[in-house]
Amino acid sequence: MNSAAQHPAFNEPGWLDTLAAWVLALLWILPLAYAVWTAFHPAAYATRFDLLAPLTLDNFRRAWAAAPFARYFVNTMLLVAMILAVQLVLSTLAAYAFARYRFPGRDVAFALVLVQLLIMPDILLVENYKTMSRLGLVDTLLAIGLPYFASAFAIFLLRQTFMGIPKELDEAARVEGAGPLQTLWRVYVPLAKPVYTAFALVSVSYHWNNFLWPLIITNSPNARPLTVGLQVFSSVDQGVDWSVITAATLMTSGPLLVAFLLFQRQFVQSFMRAGIK
Repeated sequence: MNSAAQHPAFNEPGWLDTLAAWVLALLWILPLAYAVWTAFHPAAYATRFDLLAPLTLDNFRRAWAAAPFARYFVNTMLLVAMILAVQLVLSTLAAYAFARYRFPGRDVAFALVLVQLLIMPDILLVENYKTMSRLGLVDTLLAIGLPYFASAFAIFLLRQTFMGIPKELDEAARVEGAGPLQTLWRVYVPLAKPVYTAFALVSVSYHWNNFLWPLIITNSPNARPLTVGLQVFSSVDQGVDWSVITAATLMTSGPLLVAFLLFQRQFVQSFMRAGIK
C-alpha cells in the first residue's frame, strides 16, 4: 500500500474545507474592513493605513446632508414591509390550496408557479415597465413592489411544509368547529413559523438590496429606495470622495448588518429548520 495514503494529513478531508472557508471569509471581509476604515477616518487616510490616524464622524454628516437619505430609508422600509406582507398572505393562501385542496388544473397551475423560478426577473423589465406605465404607477413604491407580490419560492416552500403536516390535525380542527381559514391560521401557520422566518429573511435581504428594477421605474427621490439613492449620490457629479461614499454605503447596509449580528443564532436556526440550503 502507498504509505502516503496512510498519513494522518491525507485522511482528514476537513482541513482543506477549513482552509478554503478562511480564505473566502478573508476575501469577503476585506472590502468591508476597508469601508469601515475609510468611513471613520479623514479623506487623507483613505489610501494609507496608520494606527494613529484620527477618528471622525464628519464623513457620515457630510453624506447625510448631501442627499435625502432619510427619505430613502423611509421608502426602503415601507417597500420591504409592503412586499413581505403581501407575499406572506398570498403565498400562504396559495400554498394551502395546493397542499390540501383538489381542483381541476391544480397540477398545471402549480407547474406554472414553478416556471417562475426559472425566469430571471431581469427578462421581464421591459414588459413590467409597460404594464406600470399603463396603470399610471411609474415612480411609485407600488410599482417597485407589484411584480414581486406573488413569490413562487414562498409558495413552493410553504406548500412542501404544509404537505408534511398530518391531516389528522385538520380533522381535529374541524371537530372543534374550525373553518378552513381558522385551521390555516391556528394549525398550519404556527407549525410553519421557522419557514416564515427563513423566507422573511430572504425577502427582506433581497428587496433591501434590489437595484435594477427600482432604478428603471423611479425618477425622483419620492420613490427611490436606498440602493438607487446611493448610486445617484456616488455618481460622478458628486465627485469621488471615498470617505464620504463609504460612509454612505455603511449607512445603507448598516441595518442589515446590525440585524444579522444581533439575531445570528435565530437566522441560522430558521434556515436549518426550514431546510433552505
